[in-house]
Amino acid sequence: MIFSTIHLHKNLLIAIYGIFSLLIIASLVSILLSRFNPKQDFTELRQRIKTWWIIAGIFIFTLVLNKNLSLIFFSFVSFLALKEYLSLIPTRRSDRRVLFWAYLAIPIQYYWIGISWYGMFIIFIPVYVFLFLPFRMFLSGETDGFLRSSGTLHWGLMITVFCLSHAAYLLALNPAGNPNGGGAGLLLYLIFLTEMNDVSQYVWGKLFGKTKAISKISPNKTLEGFIGGLLTTTLLAVALAKLLTPLSLIHSIMAGLLIAMSGFIGDIVISALKRDLGVKDSGTALPGHGGILDRIDSLIYTAPLFFHYIAYLYY
Repeated sequence: MIFSTIHLHKNLLIAIYGIFSLLIIASLVSILLSRFNPKQDFTELRQRIKTWWIIAGIFIFTLVLNKNLSLIFFSFVSFLALKEYLSLIPTRRSDRRVLFWAYLAIPIQYYWIGISWYGMFIIFIPVYVFLFLPFRMFLSGETDGFLRSSGTLHWGLMITVFCLSHAAYLLALNPAGNPNGGGAGLLLYLIFLTEMNDVSQYVWGKLFGKTKAISKISPNKTLEGFIGGLLTTTLLAVALAKLLTPLSLIHSIMAGLLIAMSGFIGDIVISALKRDLGVKDSGTALPGHGGILDRIDSLIYTAPLFFHYIAYLYY
């Protein structure tokens, strides 16, 4: 059924309480830092934590109420991400009508998830949309910049809609495949590890970072930060596996390594895109974080890879 309430497994509730507990601790730490070190400006930190409260609140609210609401939430994120992407990428005047069809692909893609039609979900954008959009561009009669325009538009759809929708499809998986929370548990596991990987890489890099990892693309990324994030994410993956997933010890270790490495690559890829376009952040939608693409850059890579890893092992 398209409209179905997500069953709240007790393990899922424990994980949700844990997330809000971490946010409370982070808020208290930011207050203490401001009081005991008034000379240093912690405005950005407070903005980041405030934004995390909003993101976590909306995401968990939609997750616990209804599967359909969760799909609407993810489709809206895809819409905002694609809109942000297109605001950065130069588009031809003749392609404005084509963009309508690109945006229309978003609700259609998430509809396939709603009815659990995996076959159409997996080929709709890579095959049908890929073939249709250049044809629609051709009808405009404009050939200058045709290759660049069709390529950048389809790449944008792939990262903001197709890749991200894999996270949402976890909710459509058979709950029997994961007795520890069903698809919602897998989704929470993926997103929590992806975001904690970003945070831990940043923290370890700030504390011990000396060796530049990829200085030409992201000068703030360090080898120490990457290794620290890799180890932290893998340990969290093992610790949370029995709570939210059906993963065995070895499979949870592999999942942690997969999420940590692919999350790092996703971050670097979007950094390369922004550097090519000459922008620091993709937008200003999220105070303290930048734009939507800045926040989901790692998830663009972790979502499809983790989804197929789980599907191959347990579904």
